[in-house]
Amino acid sequence: MRLRALAVGLGLIPPRTMHSREDARVLLDAARGATRVVEIGVYEGASALALCEALGPAAELHLIDPFGSHPDALPRGWGANEWATRRAVSRALRRRGGQAPRVRWHVALSHEVAARWEGEVDLVFIDGDHSEAGCELDWCSWRGFVALGGRVVFHDARAGEPDGRGLPGPSALVARHFRGQGTPGWEIVAEADRTVAVRRAS
Repeated sequence: MRLRALAVGLGLIPPRTMHSREDARVLLDAARGATRVVEIGVYEGASALALCEALGPAAELHLIDPFGSHPDALPRGWGANEWATRRAVSRALRRRGGQAPRVRWHVALSHEVAARWEGEVDLVFIDGDHSEAGCELDWCSWRGFVALGGRVVFHDARAGEPDGRGLPGPSALVARHFRGQGTPGWEIVAEADRTVAVRRAS
């Protein structure tokens, strides 16, 4: 893990991509026009790099991750290294120069950040703790901050769906809150592979 972090931090290898092309399309479509975005679960920064490319200079990108090894967020033996991820994101921001979004780091658990958060957000990307309880906590902590018309994107949330993949925790949360009767005021607007985007409609 330490050798991989060194290689990522020095730019010798790219961050490990955790999303497919279809996943990325759902996320980046949800980010179009957004000015305040929250990503929960950054790992090596692959999704953050995609958002850095998609968001404009007027946007804020808030990256939340406690870093280290977390068995409910990452496979056994994997771990996120803050130094390496920050360096990978910094390189992406430098490439965009004056067109890059502003990035704010929060080295903490997402519900801790939500407890002191102020203001609305246009997009929350939930890709941290993949246990059902952890996903539920992320959803409950952040849904109230999502602006009308804003979106929440869940990764690894389509297990058991046609052409879908995912993990039990996120998939169960999405099924309970957004399929069937669903949650009033929220609707699924896009989904593919492992990713589901929902919109706050009222």
